[in-house]
Amino acid sequence: MNRQTADKIRFFMAGMSGRISEASEITPGGEQLATGGESFPITSVSAEFKSGLKKYKLTAPVRPGEKLSFNFGGSTHSLDYAGFTDFICGAVPEYDELTLTYIDDYKESVILASGKDVAFRTSDRNVQKVTGARGESIASSARLHELSGASMSNRAYFVKPDNPRATEMLKAIGIMGDNGKVKNDKIRKYNQIDHFIELIDPMLRKLCEDKKKQENGDRTVEIVDCACGKSYLSFALCYYVRFVLKTPCRFTGLDYNSIVIEDSKQIAEKLGYTNMKFIETDIGKFKPDRKYDLLITLHACDIATDLALRFGIDHGVKAMVCVPCCHREMNDQGYELGAADPVLKYGILKARIADSLTDGLRAMYLEAIGYDVSMVEYISPLDTPKNLMMRCELRRGYSQALMDKYNDLCDSLGVKMSISKESDRIR
Repeated sequence: MNRQTADKIRFFMAGMSGRISEASEITPGGEQLATGGESFPITSVSAEFKSGLKKYKLTAPVRPGEKLSFNFGGSTHSLDYAGFTDFICGAVPEYDELTLTYIDDYKESVILASGKDVAFRTSDRNVQKVTGARGESIASSARLHELSGASMSNRAYFVKPDNPRATEMLKAIGIMGDNGKVKNDKIRKYNQIDHFIELIDPMLRKLCEDKKKQENGDRTVEIVDCACGKSYLSFALCYYVRFVLKTPCRFTGLDYNSIVIEDSKQIAEKLGYTNMKFIETDIGKFKPDRKYDLLITLHACDIATDLALRFGIDHGVKAMVCVPCCHREMNDQGYELGAADPVLKYGILKARIADSLTDGLRAMYLEAIGYDVSMVEYISPLDTPKNLMMRCELRRGYSQALMDKYNDLCDSLGVKMSISKESDRIR
């Protein structure tokens, strides 16, 4: 589907705004569609996107005084009707078909969209009326959308957009507009940032509590962001640790790109975040002047992820959070799978297997060093296939047995990993 299709869908969705419960927020000036007969308040809205043979569904109950809350692609959203309309229409170009269903106590009203046309249909006691985008009567053979009985509760955001300090930070990094609302094209980014904090919140709280229990020394939580880019996460984490967890913190952002480093410096100055510094440098060459408690690295390309993890190991960082990006290293080395080698003739499979093996080997290595490692899906694979998060916490000493298993696997695959260090093979 394309943007023209999205515009037609927006027209029909605007017409349905008047039937969203009076206590709910509606689109200002929304035009009421003539559906025939008496209209009743909408009690639920559901959507089914279709791409090829795959279907992706969401259901948003309509409750008086509450926003539309739903889960889609692994993320939970809570939006007023205008924001919900923007979300649906913004996703339209990514799919082939959409069935959007409004439910009340007596009727189903359905918006049917594909690349060819957009239609509106009501179903009342087996009598259906279908209206084209121009108001003409048309026929449709599409079945009614089957409504899921699932119900999502409101999600408690960690970076609450109505908090004055959060608002200030979100505006500074370009997520929120001057009107105090998250920008339509930044809703996904905002949810990604907030979900990142949600996934590492227990780790953050433990670090903060450990610092507060220290009898001597600096109780400031030290965080380093390797390959920080535009530093969205660092600014959000700085806000969260300082003003939500109420713990002193300092941030160091590292990146070899002078432009993003300068931009980050300006944002920090604008916010008055004097506890943040940004350095133009290569991760492998950086010499820290302090001991870090937490290392984060998000989508550091190729071996930059390994260099960041290596940095954390060499400097005894207590906790690390990594979302890997490119995985060219193993693929370029022409790894071997023994009896399973024949499957590697398919290039796409060879690359995907290399991705999984690379992250698996990273985890094995970190566990041999003494880190507890867990892996979770960070964001929906619909957003990016590079959606794995590794959470690592240093809790044990070095294990030669685990290191031997790691080395044996590397030898059998015929690869060498950049995270490895010869001095770690035998201690």
